[in-house]
Amino acid sequence: MSYPDPQFSSIAIVDDDDAVRVGLRSLLRSYGYEANAYDSALAFLASGALGDYHCIITDLQMPGMSGIELLERLRRDGNPLPVILMTAFPEAALRKRAFQGGASCFLSKPFEANELLLCLKQASGSHNTTAEE
Repeated sequence: MSYPDPQFSSIAIVDDDDAVRVGLRSLLRSYGYEANAYDSALAFLASGALGDYHCIITDLQMPGMSGIELLERLRRDGNPLPVILMTAFPEAALRKRAFQGGASCFLSKPFEANELLLCLKQASGSHNTTAEE
């Protein structure tokens, strides 16, 4: 089992699907991460907890504000927090926009736990880099 770097151990999960939030939170906690979940990007931003996290894992398509819109807002505000985007609809144009916007990783649902852990390792090593396609 791989344990998180203590400097990169707190993760926000943003997804409108309750089952995904619960499942991801349980998975991350089983690997030693601190994880809190939010049912929308707007709820996450309104929480005032942005500074409490080392990484955000967010769904791409959500009502109100999409995961890409959340990523773009963070970057406009000068926030380099690593963002991992996940989607059940991995269109090439969205993938390209995500990486151009500064996403650390792009996961297609469903994904294996080791894929997520690899994304977290990648994100922890580079807080403001763009992954190559």
